[in-house]
Amino acid sequence: MAFTKQEKKALVDTYEKWLKESKAAFVLSYQKMAMKDIDALRAQGRETGGEFHVVKNTLMNIALKNAGFEDTGLFDQSSMVAVAFEDAPAMAKIIDKAGSTDMFAIKGGYMDGAPLSAAEVQTLAKLPAMPQMRAQLLALISTPATQLVRTIKEPARMVAAVLKSYSEKSPAEAAG
Repeated sequence: MAFTKQEKKALVDTYEKWLKESKAAFVLSYQKMAMKDIDALRAQGRETGGEFHVVKNTLMNIALKNAGFEDTGLFDQSSMVAVAFEDAPAMAKIIDKAGSTDMFAIKGGYMDGAPLSAAEVQTLAKLPAMPQMRAQLLALISTPATQLVRTIKEPARMVAAVLKSYSEKSPAEAAG
């Protein structure tokens, strides 16, 4: 299907917008795929705040150049781009799972404008999801404060326990 110059320019502008607005963009090659497989990937991507798109390589290379990204030769075969607008590690997990099939292969990607190799995308996929990372960070930060409060309260608690046990004794036991 041939595109007019206006359609090509619109596609380049769209690709450029994706690159600039996303936290990460991952590139996959595909073969022997069925539409149901792509639809399943797209549904998983939407759940993480991302999108999957089959792209025109030459137009994507133009968009990379316009957006100031380094052309690392990722767009040479049939290419699909996974754009992560919210959670890059979650999208990388989907890509890593898809890359383990014979239909898709991870080529690499870009994160915050820096190129990523396929191995780096797989490493990113091993990171915990953003809510889990936030919870771990919060626990790490709050642990010393919690321990400090416990340490400060402990002597007062011990004195109160001694006074309570002394007050609960009968007058004969207290005198004796």
